[in-house]
Amino acid sequence: MAITLRPTVAEIRLSAVRQNLQKLKRLAAPARVLFVVKANAYGHGAAALARLAESEELAWGFGVSSVEEGLALRESGIASPVLVLGSLYPFESFVEAINADLMVTIASLDAARQVTEAAKKLGKKAVCHIKLETGMGRIGARRPSVLKIYDELERSGAVCAAGLYTHLSSADTDQDYTARQLGFFRETAGELQARGARGLVLHAANSCAAANIPESRFDMVRCGIAAYGLAEGFEPALTLKTRIVFIKNVREGACISYDRSFRANRPMKIATIPAGYGDGYLRRFSNKADVLIGGRRCRVLGNVTMDMTMVDVTAVKDAAVGSEAVLLGRQGAQEITAQELAGLAGTITYEVVTLISGRVPRVCTP
Repeated sequence: MAITLRPTVAEIRLSAVRQNLQKLKRLAAPARVLFVVKANAYGHGAAALARLAESEELAWGFGVSSVEEGLALRESGIASPVLVLGSLYPFESFVEAINADLMVTIASLDAARQVTEAAKKLGKKAVCHIKLETGMGRIGARRPSVLKIYDELERSGAVCAAGLYTHLSSADTDQDYTARQLGFFRETAGELQARGARGLVLHAANSCAAANIPESRFDMVRCGIAAYGLAEGFEPALTLKTRIVFIKNVREGACISYDRSFRANRPMKIATIPAGYGDGYLRRFSNKADVLIGGRRCRVLGNVTMDMTMVDVTAVKDAAVGSEAVLLGRQGAQEITAQELAGLAGTITYEVVTLISGRVPRVCTP
């Protein structure tokens, strides 16, 4: 068992994830919920949160980005349906996916032939969802190709086409474009049904669409960011915290960190905390972000370094080695949100949490 002594941890409140998934289930009903746990559950710890959702029936199944992520869920004991949302390559990946009872995404006729070959080789039926391109411009087949893919899979007898889905590119920013995407999706689903397709699980909605666009919900919604509380109306689950490891008093004119990027304009008390860009706390937070210590906002001073960050604790009377420092989350009446940090870094909340590195332990609390 690995020893963890460094005080930098990402604390995950299971009660918040539970509450968020329950809310999503109510919003989406009667559609089912696919809990998206790719990228280590957006940095929150996939195995633990998948076990929570499965044991309490908070989701129908799980979405991952790769076969490796799906295999990790299986190895952690997850038996629920798992859909690999990425386009698989090399095609040998289909063999591993089928062996582990992972549902795969098919977005090209070539992939349809490859999954058929893998299923026949194994003597085990594969299950797939066909991905339709409606305007995201990432992966997916156009409508004519989707029809050919479906026919290919049906003829094979070795693959079950269990679902059809698409990805909304602008559900939170462009209602007209989203409506067009949904229109293309409905038309294609109708054409498949006219071809005899029955029982296809239709899904298009991400978290934003699931919460705000009822007509996007179809048979299933795919929710990630809302489940972690990083969308409006949901409860944040993650707190990134550490403890002060060093304190010093500096004179006016003293320089802090690499490139002398901060110069004290008065005598100050400076705390060093053991968290930096090696933990996913971005260098772009240098001289911009605040850290919560003693229930107060304390400004980051100088450049964030790989393993440590310096913070102004001049106004925190009781700050000492061992005092808690919250980089993301709530402490007392104060809160630093992922949205706030994303704004400082010129990015999005997804990046702020998924970049929390693997060397930061994820600790689940009730």
